Amino acid sequence: MAISPLSDFAYKQVLTLIETREPDERLPSEDELARRLGVSRPVLRQALARLRTEGWVYARRGSGNFVGKPAAMQSAAFGPLHSIPDVRNFLAFRCLIEGESAAGAARCTDRQLLDDIDRRQRMLEAAWSRGETGIEEDIAFHGAIAAASGNRFFTLTMAALAEQTRVAIKLIRELSPLPMVRRAVDVRLEHRAIGQAIKDGDDAAAREAMLDHLRGGMTRLFGVGEDPK
Repeated sequence: MAISPLSDFAYKQVLTLIETREPDERLPSEDELARRLGVSRPVLRQALARLRTEGWVYARRGSGNFVGKPAAMQSAAFGPLHSIPDVRNFLAFRCLIEGESAAGAARCTDRQLLDDIDRRQRMLEAAWSRGETGIEEDIAFHGAIAAASGNRFFTLTMAALAEQTRVAIKLIRELSPLPMVRRAVDVRLEHRAIGQAIKDGDDAAAREAMLDHLRGGMTRLFGVGEDPK
């Protein structure tokens, strides 16, 4: 995932500021932060999007940005995936969380958050086109959806599950009995369906598209369709 030097600078500076604040404390406005750091608002927004994905920051619609609980402080609560049944349960849990996260994102009216979903999706497609795994871009795409849901607990949960998500994606790719080309096409179409439903503002379609994607992952790994609901 390409990160500009200015965006990385803004990310580190805001992170330093966050470390002096308490969880749920409101951060200065974007205009004020951009002025303090001497960067443009688009650069600052890129840094804030990264911080939201990682759980350091969360947004309240109409109220600004607030200090979140770092993912590193939460990941231990979930622990590593220990077995194939554990992976199955993990994917079933993601269905419960991310279906509603996608539905919430479809109801979002914050142009900045919606644009970030679109941008993350384009970055994921670009990574695949370059022949890369796109795992980090995939995680960022799902994180952007959680950020747009309007529920900070979706964002914090997705950030805390980042390592488990990496492991699950790798297992699905390495152990899937389905042909690689078919698998790649299916995954790309599933992500596009999620993005389009959110863009259309159709919460029911967004929920179903996300569930189709996650159930598809279960099918690709275990070879049979499952309904985790």
